[in-house]
Amino acid sequence: MIANDNSLNHEYLPILGLPEFRANASRIALGDDSPAIKENRVGSVQCLGGTGALRIGADFLRRWYNGNNNTATPVYVSTPSWENHNSVFMDAGFKDIRTYHYWDAAKRGLDLQGLLSDMEKAPEFSIFILHACAHNPTGTDPTPDQWKQIAAVMKRRSLFPFFDSAYQGFASGSLDKDAWAVRYFVSEGFELFCAQSFSKNFGLYNERVGNLTVVGKDADNVQRVLSQMEKIVRTTWSNPPSQGARIVATTLASPQLFDEWKGNVKTMADRVLLMRSELRSRLEALGTPGTWNHITEQIGMFSFTGLNPKQVEYMVKEKHIYLMASGRINMCGLTTKNLDYVAKSIHEAVTKIQ
Repeated sequence: MIANDNSLNHEYLPILGLPEFRANASRIALGDDSPAIKENRVGSVQCLGGTGALRIGADFLRRWYNGNNNTATPVYVSTPSWENHNSVFMDAGFKDIRTYHYWDAAKRGLDLQGLLSDMEKAPEFSIFILHACAHNPTGTDPTPDQWKQIAAVMKRRSLFPFFDSAYQGFASGSLDKDAWAVRYFVSEGFELFCAQSFSKNFGLYNERVGNLTVVGKDADNVQRVLSQMEKIVRTTWSNPPSQGARIVATTLASPQLFDEWKGNVKTMADRVLLMRSELRSRLEALGTPGTWNHITEQIGMFSFTGLNPKQVEYMVKEKHIYLMASGRINMCGLTTKNLDYVAKSIHEAVTKIQ
């Protein structure tokens, strides 16, 4: 369709990006019935992938949030988190990068009380980087009820939510379910940023297709924010590339293509969910020491297996199964053909090495 559109050319896009891409990207993040969209208090910036969206948001916040050109506002990143979160905000000029509790290694799940406690102690107006779904690297997400508790504390403490949404649709197979947290925060009246990446759910890794959705208190506020972001973009990449954005915009704007894409995404998500279920069942059938319910309770591309560094070393050197020293494994590497081998190898590692 794009190749046959003779109206297209190679001129620059507007500084903020392709309008139909920006509008549709924000729409799938916030939902068709989003009150914020209806009230015209949503804006967006086409960015160079999710990283670019994080950086533009960080640059804006450093210049204009909580006092003019303020580098002292604390930025909180989960422990653990995607390593680039720290670097992006540090390079944007923030001097106070802190961590908040997230992963409970003993329970192999979310440390909700530690997380809420850190939010209670955080200075007012602190910025919190939140993973919208499929937390990277743990694969552990808060439940809707837990998100409600998180939102309540953040509202009371006047904390700013900056969502990173890199896997919408890729976690559960449902765009709506994976965007639940972002939409709930919007419904609670938060002003927020949401960095979106289309690398995974569209397979457009090298096209660098990202979007920064801005939800403000009113239309005038959003326009003022976008005017400053336009200045930041002008001196960063000037204007974004069109090809990947056109692919996403064309797909999201066409009901037929949109439905086909949602089916594709669900196929991918269901495959990962099946691999999780199969790996857990094999480990339990082998009688592998420990509990393995966390394998299916986690979600997304990655899983914290609970293997310690020595067990990981055994997996790598003896079994040629490659995972991070932290025990993080990429679930997409599992197939029906290697499941048995991987399960037996984990069983050996756990039983031989404490």
